[in-house]
Amino acid sequence: MSASSAFNDEKGGSSSVGEPEYGHDPASGGIFSSDYKRHDDLKEMLDSNKDSLKLEAMKRIVAMIARGKNASDLFPAVVKNVACKNIEVKKLVYVYLVRYAEEQQDLALLSISTFQRGLKDPNQLIRASALRVLSSIRVTIIVPIMMLAIKEAASDMSPYVRKTAAHAIPKLYSLDPEQKDQLIEVIEKLLADKTTLVAGSVVMAFEEVCPERIDLIHKNYRKLCNLLIDVEEWGQVVIINMLTRYARTQFLNPNINESLLEEGGEKTFYGSDDDEDEDEEEKEKKAEAAAMAKRKPYVMDPDHRLLLRNTKPLLQSRNAAVVMAVAQLYFHLAPKAEVGVIAKALVRLLRSHSEVQYVVLQNVATMTIKRRGMFEPYLKSFYIRSTDPTQIKILKLEVLTNLANETNISTILREFQTYIKSMDKDFVAATIQAIGRCATNIGEVRDTCLNGLVQLLSNRDELVVAESVVVIKKLLQMQPEKHSDIIKHMAKLTDNIQVPMARASILWLIGEYCEHVPKIAPDVLRKMAKSFTNEEDIVKLQILNLAAKLYLTNSKQTKLLTQYVLNLAKYDQNYDIRDRARFIRQLIVPTEKSGALSKYAKKLFLALKPAPVLESPFKDRDHFQLGSLSHLLNAKAGGYQELPDWPEAAPDPSVRNVEVKESVPEWTKCSSREKRKEKKVEKPFYSDSEGESGPTESADSESYSSSGSESGSRSGESGSGSESEESEEPSESEEEEDNKEKKKKKIEFKKPVQESESEEEERKSKQRKSDSESESDEDDESDSESSQSESEDSESEVEARKKKKTAESKANPKPVKKDSKKEMSLLDLDDFEPAPSPQVTPVSSFLSNSLVTDLEGLSLSDSVLSPMAISPCSAQKSYELLHRITGEGLSVEYCFSRQPFGADANMVAVQMQFSNSATADAKNLHIEDVKLQSGMRVKEFPEIDLLPPGESATAVMGIDFCDSTQAANFQLCTHTRKFFVSIQPPVGELMKPVFMTENEFKKEQGQLMGMNEITEKLTLDGKCRNEHTIVQRVTAAANLSRVPCGSDKECRFAGRTVTSGSLVLVTVATKEEGGAQLTVNCEKMVIGTMLVKDILLALTQ
Repeated sequence: MSASSAFNDEKGGSSSVGEPEYGHDPASGGIFSSDYKRHDDLKEMLDSNKDSLKLEAMKRIVAMIARGKNASDLFPAVVKNVACKNIEVKKLVYVYLVRYAEEQQDLALLSISTFQRGLKDPNQLIRASALRVLSSIRVTIIVPIMMLAIKEAASDMSPYVRKTAAHAIPKLYSLDPEQKDQLIEVIEKLLADKTTLVAGSVVMAFEEVCPERIDLIHKNYRKLCNLLIDVEEWGQVVIINMLTRYARTQFLNPNINESLLEEGGEKTFYGSDDDEDEDEEEKEKKAEAAAMAKRKPYVMDPDHRLLLRNTKPLLQSRNAAVVMAVAQLYFHLAPKAEVGVIAKALVRLLRSHSEVQYVVLQNVATMTIKRRGMFEPYLKSFYIRSTDPTQIKILKLEVLTNLANETNISTILREFQTYIKSMDKDFVAATIQAIGRCATNIGEVRDTCLNGLVQLLSNRDELVVAESVVVIKKLLQMQPEKHSDIIKHMAKLTDNIQVPMARASILWLIGEYCEHVPKIAPDVLRKMAKSFTNEEDIVKLQILNLAAKLYLTNSKQTKLLTQYVLNLAKYDQNYDIRDRARFIRQLIVPTEKSGALSKYAKKLFLALKPAPVLESPFKDRDHFQLGSLSHLLNAKAGGYQELPDWPEAAPDPSVRNVEVKESVPEWTKCSSREKRKEKKVEKPFYSDSEGESGPTESADSESYSSSGSESGSRSGESGSGSESEESEEPSESEEEEDNKEKKKKKIEFKKPVQESESEEEERKSKQRKSDSESESDEDDESDSESSQSESEDSESEVEARKKKKTAESKANPKPVKKDSKKEMSLLDLDDFEPAPSPQVTPVSSFLSNSLVTDLEGLSLSDSVLSPMAISPCSAQKSYELLHRITGEGLSVEYCFSRQPFGADANMVAVQMQFSNSATADAKNLHIEDVKLQSGMRVKEFPEIDLLPPGESATAVMGIDFCDSTQAANFQLCTHTRKFFVSIQPPVGELMKPVFMTENEFKKEQGQLMGMNEITEKLTLDGKCRNEHTIVQRVTAAANLSRVPCGSDKECRFAGRTVTSGSLVLVTVATKEEGGAQLTVNCEKMVIGTMLVKDILLALTQ
């Protein structure tokens, strides 16, 4: 079949050739047959001489990838076209290669010389794509080539290529962390870039590689603040989060005076006791005097104000993430009086999707604890709609409860009354708890709430009654003597209520306050003794407590009953209950053997107990940065960076000053601040020279606006990157200007260092003047971004040359023979100093001879990636790899650490613990002779040179098990012996957790039905009938993450297999009397079947 006819047939057909059609007759076996002629027509089209056919084939291949279909078998056919002259075809080829270069690394390496030529292509898109593909080939041997490519791209004329260079930096860092120092130099260079396109990407690279190097931000702080409004949304979020941390280290707390006032108030409140010593009072007075002395009027740093002012307009962004980022910045950095502006923006986000609402409400709930007044005007926005999902309803309840005060409590309680009638039982239970919290926080409504909750005890729904009992119990503890009639009423409910927690709460109340109900209490114990054997464990424990308390207060009536209950408990199945029975018997029934404790039995059992404090679950969450994943989960997530504390003394603000290049004429002198204000013309958009801004800010805004005017004047030039000849002339003239400026600087440096004030002000007035002149050109700035980048780039090249010269004069490195205009192959690695290392492993025979010779010429370090700092595997199950007897004193254990393996995302991290119990040193511990099943790969751990006797060492290796439980066999070698060992993974360790919402879970589960679903019924182990234990056991058996669920009868978990990324969904639905149903939905049926067995074992043992 010819290429053209194949193309026509394909175009006419409804499905792509070579893929089984599931609508056909199933008896034909088309689903299971292996199709050897898949994509033959596409391969023919790619091999044809016509660009139109190649382009059509590439479009169809990219469409296949977009639909999630595997096109990796086309890699050899596609990679041949990487040298195609048609730009459209070349772009699509690069799109394909970026997707599959990591999987087909060997074939991608064959085309490395083509990618290098692509880096010199006149088209900026091709240059960027070539760099993207190069950085996607994760092979250690080409690290120096990638390093050179990134350095060249960082100085590229096109901002798009510079942005791609910034994206490549974290990729290279994850491949070889030893390159950190060189990458920091590139980041420093890119941070100085003035284009909005690059700003977000380079800050992301900074956060990934060196977030601790805050000194790199100083000089670029004002520029980043000014560019922020024009950066793309993703970049805005990254920059705002970074600047939040920066500001917390560089500026003083704007609320410091208020916190001192609060402290002073507390001291006087607690210091009012009469029996205090005079010395303490004197100390307190001194402390207060010191606090008053410190309480100077706070003056905000102009740079702090600049950040707050420039982020405020972003509260109107259409992107919820940007609004959330600005909100957290204001919450953490702004004075209390100004934080209120974020409330309206956050309330606006509540009209968005439920996922966005969930995140926003989590943050609002935290904010309302400290800054309640901020959201009070928007109380009605948090009223609950019937269409809201359960988790949104519960979060809104949380916010309403936090906002409740004496003025609005009546409105809120009226709302709560309607919520109790809802059909959603979880929501009703949460509402009853909210009423209880309102009652404890606001004393005036406590009786009203109690009466309302007592009325709910007659509700038909058992769950409502049970939750009411639990809340009433907590409220009665505050003033039990007033409410003995309520306790009597609740005692009658023991016949009807079956919910264990509610029964336990009633029994505790009757036992605790038995003197208020002396007639009823013994009768309740009698009834409970009858049903003791059928009760839940939590109820049995409270029956024992009730029996003990009644024995101590009314032994005549209850002595025999207590003995009967203790005898029943003595032979109970649960050891907790048996232990409690023995303990109580020894305490309350004194014998000769019982010790001194029995004398104090009454004091132990009938001690006054403090009333419980009903607190918000969001009370202590604000120590996590708002808007972060750690805050959402209320647990420290991987990669989370703590928000620094405010400094006690302000660091030097001059570190953010940027040198002004221009010398100022003397005729623009202006002596006072008032005159400068009069001279001000209408400010340009980015000018930050307002009253509170210092002179250094205006200097920075001037330099920015002048670059804007340059780009405005040159907006006629196009920015595709192809007209390098046009851009040479302006760069030459700029070099001449630069030389003049250098001379001027030299003259200036000869002047005395201390300048008079008049000269400083003369410089400032000059800046004001240039600011006003450049305003007319500012409007063209956004249209001419690419041409602006050309002019800026040529300037940055001149600056780079200057830096290079100074660096060379300082360090005196080896001279580099390189002509700047000559095109250089990236494999020509004269720039790199050879690292002392063992000989490079020879490249396998698939590489072309010329490439082999080039690669062999590289003197590279063969060191493996340094292992990640992984937590010790005490939490995970350990397996024995080598017994100390077999290993002649060397023992090795391993565990699956469940941390991502940095060198390769498709590998499972295996943490190994080496212990030397011999008398001699163990040397040169390493791996040899690895024997693996097809498709499996191993990343060896770095060789351990020396392990002294009695010492231990930890190493991490990566194994790609290829989604199978086949063992990885290898030899563990020391300097004298070799031991054959193997590592076999449980199926649960072949997965990585995935976070998804309830709706996403249901949608994915719906697509994995039929043969992809396995269901098993089981009876849960007695200790495994509560939600917490089920979650614990399932996550111990398999590396999955919990999925939020509206029902308390279901636990859901989700994950993906490490190698192929196949989805794994697990559901445990609990039923009455310990019954349960386990459902596993998995794209890979074998993995699903094995996982069901493992989880069944975990839940029933």
